[in-house]
Amino acid sequence: MPRRCTICDHSDLGQINRRLIDGLSLRTIADRWAVSKTALIRHKAKHLPASLVAARQAKEIASADDLLSNVCKLQRRAERILRKAESAGDHRTALAAIREVRSTIELLAKLLGELREGANVNILISPEYQRLRGNVIEALAPYPDARLAVASALRDTPDARQ
Repeated sequence: MPRRCTICDHSDLGQINRRLIDGLSLRTIADRWAVSKTALIRHKAKHLPASLVAARQAKEIASADDLLSNVCKLQRRAERILRKAESAGDHRTALAAIREVRSTIELLAKLLGELREGANVNILISPEYQRLRGNVIEALAPYPDARLAVASALRDTPDARQ
């Protein structure tokens, strides 16, 4: 007969479950409640109530929704200030409001995953790649079949079509 889960039998099961859901480190939980880390791993994988996991996910979604809502409110306020400044002919305030509107739009795009940070580099158009490509094709001149195959493969690369 399999052993019962020591975490399920623990007098502080509710506290332990909450800490697991909150993401507290297993070592910290194990030390605080004098249980083994492996028992926590097994319990988390097999016995953690689905309702607690779902509640945590719902809380995270609500928090993200609040964040989006607050950014949208900031954007609307900045747009109102921009309209008022433009109507009043206050160019300095209008330019500052434009910067704020742009900033909130950028933040929204990042939050929604529509804006990737970092540079995208297309090596296919770089002079170094073009030189290398030419050198490879030239080096394969004594091997016409290989040269043709490599040239075809390079030409058929989806990003190489220009």
